[in-house]
Amino acid sequence: MYITIKELADFLHLSPDYVYQQIQSGNIRAVHDGNEYLVNKEQFTNTREEIEKEILLWREEQLQDLPADIDVKDED
Repeated sequence: MYITIKELADFLHLSPDYVYQQIQSGNIRAVHDGNEYLVNKEQFTNTREEIEKEILLWREEQLQDLPADIDVKDED
């Protein structure tokens, strides 16, 4: 299934400008139908799942990195 740049940006939670730049630089494969670029959505299904997993892991790490009680002594 082919989708527009805007639809892909929404799907990946990115800006349309960023997706367009990635198409222009050759990082995202797309076809131009004369009016707009179209991207095969299937190539990003796994990518989106991986991004969501990474976000969840990052959030968990952020919560674990803060100790409950910090004992800091100022030596100044």
